[in-house]
Amino acid sequence: MPSLDPAAADMAETFARLALELHDADGVEETIDAVVQFALQALSCSYAGLALTTKGAQRAEVAAVTDPVVADVYDLQLSSSVGPLVTVLRERTTVLIRDTTTDDRWPAWAAKVAALGVRSVLDVPLLTGSDTTRTVGVLGLYSPVADAFGEDDEAIAHILARHAAVAVASARHDETMTTAVDARKLVGQAMGILMERFDVNSDRAFAILQRYSQDNNIKLRDVAQQLIDTRKLPHSAR
Repeated sequence: MPSLDPAAADMAETFARLALELHDADGVEETIDAVVQFALQALSCSYAGLALTTKGAQRAEVAAVTDPVVADVYDLQLSSSVGPLVTVLRERTTVLIRDTTTDDRWPAWAAKVAALGVRSVLDVPLLTGSDTTRTVGVLGLYSPVADAFGEDDEAIAHILARHAAVAVASARHDETMTTAVDARKLVGQAMGILMERFDVNSDRAFAILQRYSQDNNIKLRDVAQQLIDTRKLPHSAR
């Protein structure tokens, strides 16, 4: 079997370590932190950040940054809906800015970012699905040096973004499943309290919880939690 050249071997080992770190991460927050820290190690960037989309949300949220300057770069775009981040989310394409002092695609934004000391920007979409048509976020890479990102950096960034997209989607799914299991346990405990106190069956106990949830516009799990904590149901809002 032919051996890899030293640079390729180091990169393969680095990605193998990333895969293990993402697999061992306890949740979404730990997962995204591992991604941005890895970006600093593997790419020609001084700062990195990750913005994630959430179903039903009006705009993306800043999930992780390695420096406050990245939060400023993101906020300038999210507040105005103008900039490479917005374009990446909308068009599911990579955006490379070689020099913010000369790029004319988003001149007002670029001028502000250049004033922050950022010259090079590489934004890569985090795509999921078999046909990679769903964008779950954007990996942003930044450097104070003009033309900092070459073809190798872009290729590595795409690999990292793919790892990140799968890991974030998996972590979100795990958290959702955990939340759902916890909610079922809470509702079950609350139903048990009602069944014992009022001598009703499980269907009637669930109906009582559901009615209080609807009357007060409170999630069912929150009604259940309040009953467990206080042994009282919330007062009707009607």
